[in-house]
Amino acid sequence: MFTDGNSAPVPLRDASTVVLVRDSADGIEVFLQRRVKQMAFAGGMTVFPGGGVDQRDRDAEINWAGPEVGWWAEKFNTDVETARALVCAAVRETFEECGVLLAGSEDAVYEDPAALSGERERLVNKDLSFAQFLSYHELVLRTDLLAPLSHWITPKNEVRRYDTRFFLAELPAGHTADGETTEAAETLWQTAEQALAAWNTGSHFLLPPTWSQLRVVAEHRTVAELMAAEHTIVPIEPSIADPSGLAGLRFQDSDAYMASLGDGRMDQLKNTNA
Repeated sequence: MFTDGNSAPVPLRDASTVVLVRDSADGIEVFLQRRVKQMAFAGGMTVFPGGGVDQRDRDAEINWAGPEVGWWAEKFNTDVETARALVCAAVRETFEECGVLLAGSEDAVYEDPAALSGERERLVNKDLSFAQFLSYHELVLRTDLLAPLSHWITPKNEVRRYDTRFFLAELPAGHTADGETTEAAETLWQTAEQALAAWNTGSHFLLPPTWSQLRVVAEHRTVAELMAAEHTIVPIEPSIADPSGLAGLRFQDSDAYMASLGDGRMDQLKNTNA
């Protein structure tokens, strides 16, 4: 939903989104969620798992294995406290939204996250902080299972605005990504090419950041290649050229985004918020 255009921009909220990937015979597959239409932000859209930072994600007592918080701060051009919160939120949201836990010992991931369904529910309800959860189970947050991907900022005329860092993560062996979240009406695995084709035909509706990350994934043949690639990360904040919904968005690849629309979908785009 857009503001009236006369108000000061809504303050940004830090958020993390995780592009969860796995290899398949057809190429790299990504885990996608179609959000329930009642959601206040991006209702009905096809997205990756993710969400806003909880202030408790900033807990400095969380044990890490992998790149230290200063490395993440440099990659995402932010301060150490924010970087810690973003990484923690990425791992927490992935567990909350699809049951995949990017934590364990320093050299192995937790084998059976389904056994922690009770704690997962408590995390969703905010009855438990992620730091408390990790400490209770003597788990280490595995930052080596993540890779930085991109940085998108919600346009200034939106009533809900997020300063979102995108991460890559490979589905750990033995883990299953599920649809057991109230935020998703449907979940599925698709190759990036399939997801983009579904956008072209109207089976998916993709916001520009999702569309853009799928294009990046589609450039690579294997997860190992994708995870090892160096991704240039600069903040991308689309502008709105006119009040015609997403059709008025302008960003570096907005012409390609508009050109990828199938016939007859521009009217739908004009009535959709960013």
